[in-house]
Amino acid sequence: MAQISKIVSLLALTTLLSGCDGILDKLDHINKPPPMADIKNPQEKSDYKAMTWPMPETQPATKQYANSLWQHGARAFFRDGRAARVGDILKVTVKINDKLQFNNQTEGKRTSQDTAAIPSVLGLTNKIIHFIPAATPNPANLLSTTGSMDIKGTGTISRQDVITTQVAALVTQMLPNGNMVIEGKQEITMNRDVREVSVKGVIRPQDITSDNTIDSTQIAEARITYTGRGQMNDTQQPRWGGQVVDAISPF
Repeated sequence: MAQISKIVSLLALTTLLSGCDGILDKLDHINKPPPMADIKNPQEKSDYKAMTWPMPETQPATKQYANSLWQHGARAFFRDGRAARVGDILKVTVKINDKLQFNNQTEGKRTSQDTAAIPSVLGLTNKIIHFIPAATPNPANLLSTTGSMDIKGTGTISRQDVITTQVAALVTQMLPNGNMVIEGKQEITMNRDVREVSVKGVIRPQDITSDNTIDSTQIAEARITYTGRGQMNDTQQPRWGGQVVDAISPF
């Protein structure tokens, strides 16, 4: 019991210390809008990882002609303004209109009844009855069991998410087959709250439109987040103490 008390005390102390940083940070920014994140090179982030992708077989380089107006790899006679190399920027149009409606009903019912009669067991019926704590045992109904089960469940989920925005993304990696890895992040401060939109994934150069724009539905392995932080976001979130209790509570 003493060991359990020590574990609980240690857990409570750890939780308190972990929450102190957040509390002090909030106290430091009272009556101030939350600060925006610093602009950094995506490749220098601690969580940055170069992406690997299945590649087709390498094709031999075609012969180029110095006096030809058409250069190998060009997509037009004139300069192409679309993103084509690491460091280029393109615009991502994020349009999400997801609607989920789920209605499930479950009903289960079961009734069971078993009766065993032992009128004579090698002449030992009277001796068996002698050990049964009943006033007038009946050998024809020596064992009887009855059981019933009734389960009813109803679940309904209705949700709709709508996001329409545009984010400028940076080409962070060129894959051997010509596809590009992009990553973009946008922060907007509104009424002391910061709204953050980030996009990451793999795109094909041919999907980029002439105005250097690509739709979010054309991004492979897309990772799109829309979050916020600030006073309004803190109001909508449960207190960290309640979150800790919910996390460790077995009930």
